[in-house]
Amino acid sequence: MHNCPQTSPPLYPIFLSLHGLRCVVAGLGTVGQRKLAGLLVCSPASVLALDIAEPSPEAAALLQDPRIQFARRSLASEDLQSCAIVFASTNNPQENTRIATLCAERGIWCNSATTPEQGTFQVPAVTRQGALAAALSTGGASPALARQWKAELEQWLIPRSRMSTFMGRLRPLVLALGDNTEHNTALFRALVASPLQELLGKGDVEACRHLLRDALPPPLHAHLGELLDDLA
Repeated sequence: MHNCPQTSPPLYPIFLSLHGLRCVVAGLGTVGQRKLAGLLVCSPASVLALDIAEPSPEAAALLQDPRIQFARRSLASEDLQSCAIVFASTNNPQENTRIATLCAERGIWCNSATTPEQGTFQVPAVTRQGALAAALSTGGASPALARQWKAELEQWLIPRSRMSTFMGRLRPLVLALGDNTEHNTALFRALVASPLQELLGKGDVEACRHLLRDALPPPLHAHLGELLDDLA
């Protein structure tokens, strides 16, 4: 009889706003660089980047961002003051454990690269298309699978990102017509159920125009160019 390893409790999925917050990345190897690049996309106020080694050319390029303060040393407890989130990304499991412990004592969210169970969160595989983002986690079971599925998600998101952008452009135009809520709801639901998303994914502009002329109120036909601009 085989003894199966005890499974960890499920992780709570969340999209976290880092806008205006202070973050720390300890360790600027391949993993740390990936964490740092992902942070910078999300507009933190500042990032303290730490490493005991001289930064590689790839890391040095990231460190040119004016929001980053770099120090060639290990993390100290005072570095955690006013910090919102920490990435323990060194190649030393003992050091990552030390950082995770310091964060736990202060109630700071921490991701530990080598010992994820000692941190408070894990970073999913994320793919973005415009404002649309999809995140996927295997709960640490297989990073290789997560990377493979991320590539598949990128293709899956393309038509959905275009559809999301289109609906975001259309909504204020429809509301400006002043029709009642029931009418507008029916219009939006009909478009969502229509082949429009598939047509946008194929880049078939003429088919999109034809569908929208039939679906949209006549006053909106003059806006088809701006609604479909760069989407197909």
